[in-house]
Amino acid sequence: MTKAINTSGKRKTAIARCTTRKGTGRILINKVPLEIIQPDLVRFKIMEPLLFVTDEVRDEIDMNVRIKGGGFMSQADAARISIARALVSWTESSALREAFISYERQILVGDSRRKEKKKFGGKGARSKYTKSYR
Repeated sequence: MTKAINTSGKRKTAIARCTTRKGTGRILINKVPLEIIQPDLVRFKIMEPLLFVTDEVRDEIDMNVRIKGGGFMSQADAARISIARALVSWTESSALREAFISYERQILVGDSRRKEKKKFGGKGARSKYTKSYR
């Protein structure tokens, strides 16, 4: 029986779902290999969790990440969270989990902040229209 792990990550309105299987080390982001993702900043952000595991672990799994919604940086953060969670589940290592949390907690635990809703009486969530009587 082949082992497959499904994990997800969220950032703002972006949702990433990662399917991890035994394989040869291929990582696909929306059917595009991770090595050719542009811009570079996004690629490096997505690759960050992979730096914590050995080449041995990295070369034995295939990851397929599907991302919907949000902007490109939110999508990168969501993909990063789902990949990190997949690596922790695959290795079943508490040391790896601790390494992620000590490096940056946002790798495993998503950021719950969302955009505040616009209210009446102004052009944004908090600002109000002003009126001058002079």
